[in-house]
Amino acid sequence: MRYSQMFIPTLKQSPADAEVVSHKLMVRSGMIRQLAAGIYSILPIGVRVLRKVEQIIREEMNRIGGQEVFLPSIQPAELWQESGRWDFYGKELLRLKDRNNREFCYGPTHEEVITDIVRKEIKSYRQLPLIVYQIQTKFRDEVRPRFGIMRGREFMMKDAYSFHTDIASTEETYEKMKQAYSNIFKRCGLDFKMVEADSGSIGGSHSHEFMVLADSGEDAIGFCDACDYASNVEKAAAKTPAPVTPPNALQKLKQVPTPGHKTVAEVAEFLKIPSRKIVKTLVFETEQGLIAGLVRGDRQINPVKLKNLIGCEWLKPAPESLITSQTGLPCGFIGPVGLDMKVYADHEVAQMYDFVTGANASDSHFTGVQTTRDLKIEKFGDLLRVAAGDPCPQCPAGTYKIKRGIEVGHVFILGTKYSEEMKANYLDADGKEKPMVMGCYGIGVGRTAAAAIEQNHDERGIIWPPAIAPFQVLVIPVNYADEATRSASDKTYQTLLDMGIETLLDDRPERLGVKFNDADLGGVPLQIIIGPKNLKEGQVEVKSRKTNASELHDFPAVLEKVPQILEGL
Repeated sequence: MRYSQMFIPTLKQSPADAEVVSHKLMVRSGMIRQLAAGIYSILPIGVRVLRKVEQIIREEMNRIGGQEVFLPSIQPAELWQESGRWDFYGKELLRLKDRNNREFCYGPTHEEVITDIVRKEIKSYRQLPLIVYQIQTKFRDEVRPRFGIMRGREFMMKDAYSFHTDIASTEETYEKMKQAYSNIFKRCGLDFKMVEADSGSIGGSHSHEFMVLADSGEDAIGFCDACDYASNVEKAAAKTPAPVTPPNALQKLKQVPTPGHKTVAEVAEFLKIPSRKIVKTLVFETEQGLIAGLVRGDRQINPVKLKNLIGCEWLKPAPESLITSQTGLPCGFIGPVGLDMKVYADHEVAQMYDFVTGANASDSHFTGVQTTRDLKIEKFGDLLRVAAGDPCPQCPAGTYKIKRGIEVGHVFILGTKYSEEMKANYLDADGKEKPMVMGCYGIGVGRTAAAAIEQNHDERGIIWPPAIAPFQVLVIPVNYADEATRSASDKTYQTLLDMGIETLLDDRPERLGVKFNDADLGGVPLQIIIGPKNLKEGQVEVKSRKTNASELHDFPAVLEKVPQILEGL
C-alpha cells in the first residue's frame, strides 16, 4: 500500500481520557476512534492488526480439529431463561425487544446458542466429540468501560465450544486447547503465563487464564520463582501451614477494654502484640444470610475462596448498616466467640492459640482466645489472598512473586451445567440418554492486540511483534520528489510486494521529520530509508524499529536479504 492512499489519521496528542499506553497509542496511530463509551470504530491499520491475530487463532484452532461457525449476535431471551442466566447475568446483559415485543439480548457469549444447535443436531455418541469456534462481536454493558478496546463494551472475541461423551474426552480437548492457546500467544510475540483461575459467573470446574504480563494489567497473578505454578490471585493456593503444638498452659479467655481501637493495627499497638496474634472477623452478605470469615490479622481474606468454600451463589461485604440492623453488634469490635452466624476460618486460624478477637461489645476485645475451646467453626479452608514471599503450595523451595497481568484468554471445563439445563443429550453405545459434557474457550482478539502494545512500546510509539504488525516493512523516501529517490523507492516497494512481503511506501509530500515520527508511532518492524546521498554510494539505510539500530546496505542487493532480516527481528 501507498501511504498517500491509506486512511491513517495520526494524532500528536493522546486523548484526555486515555489511561493506559495501548489506548493512547491506538488512538494516536490511527487504529481506533471512539463512537460512544466503550464502543470503538476500528480503522484500516487496526483492522490489519486484528486480522493477523484472527488468522493465527484460526490456524491453531483448525490444527486441533476446530470447525468455524458464525452465530447470531442477537439471541432470544427464551434460551437464556432456559439456562437460568437471564436473571443471574445482571445489568451487563443488554436486553431489547423487537417490534412484536419479544425479548432478546445482544450476546455477551454464546453457550446457549451453540448448545441449542447441538442438542437439535447431535443424537449419538458416534457424532462426538465436536469442537466449533467463531470470531464474533460481543457486547457486555460494563459499569465502567475503560482502557480503550482492552475493556470496551463492544469487542471482538474468539469463542470455542466442545461437546463430549464424558469428562475424560473433555479433559483431552482441554489440554489441546491449552497448548493451542500457548501457541497462539507465542506466535503473537507475547510474554504470558497460563494461570489457574476461578470460573466466575460462567460456571464449570477446571479453568485457566492466559495472562500477558504488564504493569497496566487489571488482574494480579501469583507465580512461583522456582517452579511452573501460576495462578490468578483469586485462585492462588496458600500452602497449608504445618501443625503447631500449643503449650500445656493456655491463656484464659478475658475481655479487655480497647477504647476507640478498631483496626488490627490500632489494637496491635494498644495491646503491644504483633498483628499475627490477632484474628480478624469479616462479615459478608450471601443469599444464605450473613456469614463471617476469619483470617490472621496480618493477612487479607480472599472473597472468591470464601464463596467457593461456602458454596453460595453470591457473596459480598456486608455494609455496616446491615450488620448493625440484623445483629445489633458494634462494627469494629465483632469477633467469632459466641457469634450468632455461621463462621468459616482459614487454615492458619486452626493452628493459632492465645490470640485476640473482637468481643462483640463496644470498645473491647477478647484475649486468650483458643480455636478449639472458644470457637464454633462451620468449616476450615484456604481463605487467604496470597502475598509476595509466601511459600509455593507445589514445591518445597519456591516462593510467590506477584505481578500484574492482562487476561487475553480463558478456558473452562463446563461439565454438564448447560447440557442438563437445556437437555442437550446423546445416546450412548447402550442406547441410554446422557447429557453431553462441555468445554468453552475464549480469546479477546482486540485485547490481545492491545496487550501486545502494552508489552512492546517506547516513548516514540508502538513496537509491533512482526507476526501481528500491520505491515512488515515501511519504505521511507527522504525526498520522494527526487527522481532517483522515487525510482529506487518504487523499485523497493514493488520488489518486496512481489516477494510476498507486506510493505507500506510513505510517498507523502511531508517533511522527513513527520515521516520518521509517524514511522516510529506506527511501529512497523523494519524501515528502509532511501535518500539521494546514500543512493549515490549505492546504498540504503535499513533500521530496526525495536532496537533503533540502523545499517547501510548495498542497493538493490539488500532486497533479497529482507526476509532473512525480518526473521531476525
